[in-house]
Amino acid sequence: MPSSSTTTETPPQQHDGLSHGLKRRHLSMIALGGVIGAGLFVGSGAGIAAAGPSIVIAYALSGLLVMLVMRMLGEMSAAYPSSGSFSAHAERAIGPWAGFAAGWSFWILLCTAVGLEGIGAAHIVSGWLPGTPEWAWVALFMVVFCGANLAAVKNFGEFEFWFAALKVGAISLFLILGVLAIAGVLPGTDAPGTANLSHFLPHGGNGLIIGLLASVFAYGGLETVTIAAAESEDPVRGVASAVRTAMWRIALFYIGSMAVVVTLVPWDSEDVVAKGPYVATLDHLGIPGAGQLMNVVVLVALLSAMNANIYGSSRIAYSLVERGQGPKVLAKLSGGVPRIAVLTSCVLGFVCVLLSYWRPDDVFKWLLNMIGAVILVVWIFIAVSQLLLRRRIERETPEKLVVRMWAFPFLTWVALAGMVTIFVLMAREADTRVQLYSTGGMTLALAAVGYAWQRARAAKSDQGAPGSVR
Repeated sequence: MPSSSTTTETPPQQHDGLSHGLKRRHLSMIALGGVIGAGLFVGSGAGIAAAGPSIVIAYALSGLLVMLVMRMLGEMSAAYPSSGSFSAHAERAIGPWAGFAAGWSFWILLCTAVGLEGIGAAHIVSGWLPGTPEWAWVALFMVVFCGANLAAVKNFGEFEFWFAALKVGAISLFLILGVLAIAGVLPGTDAPGTANLSHFLPHGGNGLIIGLLASVFAYGGLETVTIAAAESEDPVRGVASAVRTAMWRIALFYIGSMAVVVTLVPWDSEDVVAKGPYVATLDHLGIPGAGQLMNVVVLVALLSAMNANIYGSSRIAYSLVERGQGPKVLAKLSGGVPRIAVLTSCVLGFVCVLLSYWRPDDVFKWLLNMIGAVILVVWIFIAVSQLLLRRRIERETPEKLVVRMWAFPFLTWVALAGMVTIFVLMAREADTRVQLYSTGGMTLALAAVGYAWQRARAAKSDQGAPGSVR
């Protein structure tokens, strides 16, 4: 059947030139580690301070939204494995301009995040070794992970496997100790009962909203497994397995740990923000060396995210260029690895680090605001793409529906409504309003560039093939 459009039909499969060095165990642990980031260990403290015990509700609501997004993304990624993940799906479903906007905005986010995580990791190590410059530690981490990603994809997989194993082990031990303490059977502790839960909404609805917004952005990282699936031995089964098991992980690690923290520690304790909720809880239980132990875990979480974002940014850039949406040099492969894309992502990450020292109050702050709501923009593209692609897959290749979105299309529309609600809530808060408008401006600019490029390509195609069906 002739194509009805030369610009919006299926883009070429772009992962064939990449190596397939990731094993099932790698994908499984990447999926686990992807939802356990430094934002959970440290950043959740601000959410608890704002929402009090109702932070559990905030994480449950945002967790449900994340589960729906993960299911939608899993459905499309199992049907069309691609290193471009949601960007390739957006191009296939909506048009090249959408893939361009979603992909490059996410690439900017990941490159910036590489620098931010490097800064966080360097701050911890400098605390252990006073007098050592933080920028030097960032440079060291960048060299290590850039080198690992340049060598082979299996190196990225091995790093993430062991990083994720340590994070999962740490949070599992935390949950076990917390449950024992709540039950009153941990030596030296008394069961707290519901004493710390009495003021469930200490700051009313506004506090819950702030906690909800904080929790949404703590879930970033789930996209990496669908990007990595394209380089696994069995992309379809790998991503299907990872998505199906991601649900209980989110519930256990995020919602469960928040419930443990607010039950054991008063929500208004200064230590929850100053030390982080996990360290505050372990200190409250009188466990020796808890602070340093959790600092090690947070360091691992930051290095894991740094490694994953170098990988993810290089593959997103490679996919975009393979689809004709960027400078060709970024798609050059060597040993099955887009090494120039890896180097470019690392260099830009380090530039962000330098900006944090040179221009912290203007350029760096502007950059942080610009990426503030990118993850929500990506989720919007995922939901709209799934709405459009699901019918097409059912009609043309139903055998590719290895993973199915629950209660389609009802829950997809519910997820979209949830995302729009979060945008509205962001517009109500002064701090997040700036992020919303900055991200919106960047996304619109990228969409305009993508659309202009799409029209130019369509015109060129018409000139080259005057008899083609439009």
